[in-house]
Amino acid sequence: MQGFPASLYSKPTDRRRPAERPVVLVTDRPNPKSAISDALQVIAAVEVVGPDETWDGPGAIAGVVCDLTLARPQAAHCLRRLQARYAGVEPPLLCLLRQVTSGAVLEAKALGAAACLSVDAPPRNIVQALFKIIYPTESIADRLIQASAERTGEILGALFRAAHEGLAPTMALVEPALDSVLDAMAAGGLSRWLDTVRAYDDGTYQHCLLVAGFAANFAQHLRFSRFDQRRVMRAALVHDVGKAKIPRAILNKPGQLDEAELEVMRTHAALGFQLLKDGGECDQATLDAVRHHHEMLDGSGYPDGLRGSEISDLVRLLTICDIYAALTERRPYKPPLPTDSKLRILAEMRDKLDPDLVPAFADSVRGSELASAA
Repeated sequence: MQGFPASLYSKPTDRRRPAERPVVLVTDRPNPKSAISDALQVIAAVEVVGPDETWDGPGAIAGVVCDLTLARPQAAHCLRRLQARYAGVEPPLLCLLRQVTSGAVLEAKALGAAACLSVDAPPRNIVQALFKIIYPTESIADRLIQASAERTGEILGALFRAAHEGLAPTMALVEPALDSVLDAMAAGGLSRWLDTVRAYDDGTYQHCLLVAGFAANFAQHLRFSRFDQRRVMRAALVHDVGKAKIPRAILNKPGQLDEAELEVMRTHAALGFQLLKDGGECDQATLDAVRHHHEMLDGSGYPDGLRGSEISDLVRLLTICDIYAALTERRPYKPPLPTDSKLRILAEMRDKLDPDLVPAFADSVRGSELASAA
């Protein structure tokens, strides 16, 4: 698989959309940084304020999520100040209610709410509800996919820049991307994800984003628990971090690598393992995946020549996604193969890849194609 280009090592500034109006989360919770504020990032930048907000400072805003106890006078005063500040051009307001009763809904509507939800609703439901009132003619699935791909690309950029500079990557940086990709895949499907990732035409981050998409789709197809889906996603996102230590002349070579260059490239698995191990923040399953995602059941892989039962289930799954993603990439010296050809290549590697997982992976890919055509 081809490496990342030189642009990996500098902050991307030309591929991001123009800044959008922010969403404001007004909350009286003691810890305002919550799962709700994190989830809302897929719509726009989020500003978190308290119930004493006067609305004198904010300019144009995309929408407001009210996470206040409406029975408290301070909450009502805050929302009335909002109505007065934006009279005639009120931003859409979504109220999260402590108790969803007819009286509470009427009170929220009187204070300007366009919609109400229980405060206990899953964050993804809150995002979807706000999205519908802000962007009534747009697709939440498309926005989730686009925002997740951009956010994950930025996270990968920070991860690889740290590794390139010899710093142990901070695994906490990766965590916000896990649910973001999984939720986007569940909402929009694999085909939308691939179309979005392929827009990264220069190859920046493309391989890791492709592997993440195939891995998320496969884990969801296999009905893994959320915990195991996140475990797969974590490994997929960081599996190639060692490439940050490979010389750029090899990473960016437009043609196929010669044998000497391949030998250098093959060091990336051990290099990535050591980087993450030195950081002391990476779990053993992810370390194993980073080091061994090029191992083959017949012992022909690298760096340790593992065989059969020595290779964990997570590594077996990731290896299939990694190979398929490499076959999917657009490269200067060859076009991407059609689905049937790619799956045939996997099937022909019967001595190297897990014989049960390969047909299950094929089912996951074909299932996603049927879903997108429906």
